[in-house]
Amino acid sequence: MQTINMPQTLSIHELKKNYQSKKLTPEALCMEIVKRAESDKEFNIWITAPSMEIIQPYLERLNQMDPEQTPLWGIPFAIKDNIDLADVPTTAGCPDYSFTPSEHATAVKRLIEAGAIPIGKTNLDQFATGLVGTRSPYGETKNALSPDLISGGSSSGSAVSVARGLAAFSLGTDTAGSGRVPAALNRLVGLKTSIGAWPVKGLVPACASLDCITVFANSLTDALMVDVVVRGFEENDPWSRQIERRTNALPEKILLLKKEPEFFGPFAEEYRQAWESAVDRINHLSIPIEYIDGSYLSEAASILYDGPWVAERWADLGSFINSNEKTVFPVTETVLRNGANPDYDAASVFNAIHKLQAFKQKAHQQLKNAVLIMPTSGGTWTREQVRENPIETNSKMGLYTNHCNLLDLCAIAVPCDDASENLPFGISMFSSNVNEHLISGLSDLFLNGVRSSVNKATTLVAVCGLHMRGFALEKQMKDHGAVFVREDKTAGKYKMVKLPSLPPKPGLIRTNGSGVSIELELWEMPLSELGSFATLIPSPLGLGKVELEDGTEVLGFVCEAIAAEDAEDISYTGGWRYI
Repeated sequence: MQTINMPQTLSIHELKKNYQSKKLTPEALCMEIVKRAESDKEFNIWITAPSMEIIQPYLERLNQMDPEQTPLWGIPFAIKDNIDLADVPTTAGCPDYSFTPSEHATAVKRLIEAGAIPIGKTNLDQFATGLVGTRSPYGETKNALSPDLISGGSSSGSAVSVARGLAAFSLGTDTAGSGRVPAALNRLVGLKTSIGAWPVKGLVPACASLDCITVFANSLTDALMVDVVVRGFEENDPWSRQIERRTNALPEKILLLKKEPEFFGPFAEEYRQAWESAVDRINHLSIPIEYIDGSYLSEAASILYDGPWVAERWADLGSFINSNEKTVFPVTETVLRNGANPDYDAASVFNAIHKLQAFKQKAHQQLKNAVLIMPTSGGTWTREQVRENPIETNSKMGLYTNHCNLLDLCAIAVPCDDASENLPFGISMFSSNVNEHLISGLSDLFLNGVRSSVNKATTLVAVCGLHMRGFALEKQMKDHGAVFVREDKTAGKYKMVKLPSLPPKPGLIRTNGSGVSIELELWEMPLSELGSFATLIPSPLGLGKVELEDGTEVLGFVCEAIAAEDAEDISYTGGWRYI
């Protein structure tokens, strides 16, 4: 099997660019994924692992599709194994429950019709009951960055498949936080839309009235691209609702809790410091902040497992468990049997509904034009600690997630700076079911610094080398207040050389005519910072006018022509990222 030069994690945007330039084919990519999956076998990511036997029919379908008309053409994705993929077993993490569906779940069908390639079915906390990723007879799914730690659940394999570079995105589910906690623990974006915005037809229910299908991705852009494809009313789905996500916008205010979050586990102090760092970053977003009493959120959340709502799980699975002794994972059976508690009678259910309705109204009034931000999780555990204390450790993981679906909120989990080396930390943004555009807009601002400049003197700066995102000098851009705007290209009048420096860096040189178009990035920088930034630029580089592909000119990095005499011409690459 031929090895290809594939990045550690996959981006929809980069894959599409590589397909267009013929640097990569979907088949070569999928063959590499199969190879990677075998190498990562010890992570217990899969129930039905990637294989060319499963993938090949979907690769062949691509021949009848126009890549320009199918937005996810050739993009590989993983599917949590409680979501149906036609002709592949659905187990919900329980071998004796397994059945083979003849139809795709609606969400899966829409993705395939958009050109995406399903590559396999992922491991999960059995029957989607858990937030730790250890409650599976198929093995404990290991954290993508620190294998001794939990992966988070219940969508454990889905998150780790993306974080380990086995899929560009994956489908998970979320009833109490299963689409958000694993995102935070594996440095991913986890998007949980409003209940009903994505069809759940073809999903094995956990709590049918609360269940959502979700997406894990390496970027907000990728997650929202999947949302565009999957979102929409499904007439054969009784839980489906017509909920449109409007163009990204920013909220009028950000809500934080008056009471400091509770942090737990062996890394509690690291998580506390990471949260304080995130709050400092939030304070610099120039959006008013209001501190609220969030005690009602915890009270609402307690209804899910410490109240009658757990009976909904028992209603769906009780007959199977009673008929199949010793086939269910022990801790899962203990949790589910709580739903058979005789105290959870019809009156208790209606009492809970009425209490929740009051909480729901309060939440939606507070979040009318606002976004609430909380840690996605207040800590994490080693897998051994969860084995020793499976109930309490799991319960802690839902402190800041369990309220969400009960109150009919939307949420996005986004990564922050790591709490420590290979110890990811993330925050979640919540709003009402009509404000999905506010959480996506605020997430964009938090992650990328993207917002309109009002009454602020700035200039665009074009960068084409080590100052681009992901390279060594990106920090210089951010230290000078610059924010990434977009990717672009020069006019076809330039050449790029590799300067003989340590470390090597590119030089962009304008030619007299026989040049090429070079990829670059545009950043917006305050004029007040431009002078100090320019002093850091070493000869033979400097700032000058760069003509873009559309004919406009911006300030950007240029190189003295004399430098080309001792430098390698790398114009053929099309940009520094391809060196």
